Amino acid sequence: MGATRTLDTGTDYLLASVTDRVATLTLNRPEARNALHPAIFDGLGRVLAELREDDSVGALVVTGAGGAFCAGGDVKAQSARAEALAASGRPPMSEEARIDDLRRRQHSISAALYEFPKVTIASLPGAAAGAGLSIALACDLRIAARSAVLTTAFAKVGFSGDFGGSWFLTQLVGAAKARELYLTSDRIDTATAERLGILNRVVDDEDLPAETTTWAQQFAHGPTVAYRYMKENLDRALRADLRTCLDGEATAMVRTGATDDHREAAKAFVEKRPPNFVGR
Repeated sequence: MGATRTLDTGTDYLLASVTDRVATLTLNRPEARNALHPAIFDGLGRVLAELREDDSVGALVVTGAGGAFCAGGDVKAQSARAEALAASGRPPMSEEARIDDLRRRQHSISAALYEFPKVTIASLPGAAAGAGLSIALACDLRIAARSAVLTTAFAKVGFSGDFGGSWFLTQLVGAAKARELYLTSDRIDTATAERLGILNRVVDDEDLPAETTTWAQQFAHGPTVAYRYMKENLDRALRADLRTCLDGEATAMVRTGATDDHREAAKAFVEKRPPNFVGR
């Protein structure tokens, strides 16, 4: 295991570090089950943009501190801020301004995670709810502690949902089940979530950190250029017809065939040894 490099997120509510080509972002409000906070939004947006261009990073993990992944929006804090604003007599933000602000946050976090050029893993030590679940769904893969629970949650607090959860969930489980999970906001356990395809892996609680690290290291030291093109192919498959997808695959196949990683893998195959990928 290499040395750990700590990144400045601008807030103690979000921790970030890089170890042996794996960047780890940890939501760090355990007293509030890592409920989202304006400082977390700002920190995530800034760090994701930086890590996207960091060639020393080959994979990204998003997790939560203190036994939860993320409880979603901080409803108590939102209510308190609204009451304080009303008591102050200051005019509230206009509806248009509030919409623009949420759009910006969603693009800088959910879209940034989904479009991240390296493999992303959400590691869920506990509950993922509301926008917290949406953020987990924006990642490529999800691994969870067996005791974790998941819920869209929005209907329980009279919200419609944000951070892309309705889109991600529909892609993963289909329209009918996504509607059920949103409209009921029922809690589901990890066995159910794995069966539905929401979770890729479920492990014993005590094994989650080690299993997450092992999985992330696999991708961080793998053929990262090929992974990037694979992600583009799979994203295109959600919206394009077969011939468009075939054309995209042809372009990606030729480009990955010209990489050092492909040449190294071919040589390693002949020599009957594991390849040593270099990410180019």
